[in-house]
Amino acid sequence: MGSRIAALLLRYLYLYRRSVARVMAIVFWPVMDLLVWGFVTAYLQRIEVPGPVLFLLGGVIFWDVFYSSSQAITLSITEEIWGRNILNLFVAPIRVSELMLATCLLGALRALASTALLSLLAWIFYAFRLTSVGFALAPFLASLLLFGWAVGMCTMALILRYGQAAEALIWGVPFLIQPLSAVFYPLSVLPAPLQSIARLLPTTHVFEGMREALKTGSVDSAILLRAFALNVAALLLASLFFAWMLGRVREKGYLGRLGME
Repeated sequence: MGSRIAALLLRYLYLYRRSVARVMAIVFWPVMDLLVWGFVTAYLQRIEVPGPVLFLLGGVIFWDVFYSSSQAITLSITEEIWGRNILNLFVAPIRVSELMLATCLLGALRALASTALLSLLAWIFYAFRLTSVGFALAPFLASLLLFGWAVGMCTMALILRYGQAAEALIWGVPFLIQPLSAVFYPLSVLPAPLQSIARLLPTTHVFEGMREALKTGSVDSAILLRAFALNVAALLLASLFFAWMLGRVREKGYLGRLGME
């Protein structure tokens, strides 16, 4: 099992060697986000806007962890559809769990690479040190990674079921979640009805915990535990949904249609 997962992961990593688009997804777009928000932060500091505006930079870096882990699953398998290799993938002696684990590991590697790069650039350009709290923020990053996997599995299940008509979800779902996740502002900013929905998302607790940690220098363990509890539920539900949807796809013969798109 381990050798098959390693082989799948290596296959996906090889695709990055000569693909400018894939490298841009790890480097270019996250760096552009950091630069834009970084200069906005610098401007707000210059005009002495009250409040911890440096939290914006932390939000950018943290959000990219979630986005990278989610897209690693959706794009990896969607590219198999685009390359008309999806049937070969499911005919091969590879378990679905192995395929998902390989893409999840790919997401972890992508998130690690982009986080390291963004943290370095934030320190160089804006004197912002994400590590100022120490490794206490690592569990929050891990929580975002887990929720990214859950969202990626749900999105991929819909793409397998509905084909090209659902491909816009790859980019749409994360940005649908972002306003409710309190990435760049505290939860209290949201209207009361939306706050109730936002509290059901692990990302909301992660970003609230990040701001608290950067402000006080310590981690609120209660916030962290709530985030991980919600992640366990999200991963369980996402796995069940993916397995159910994949069973429907196989039963209805939709994999053959995907192989011809």
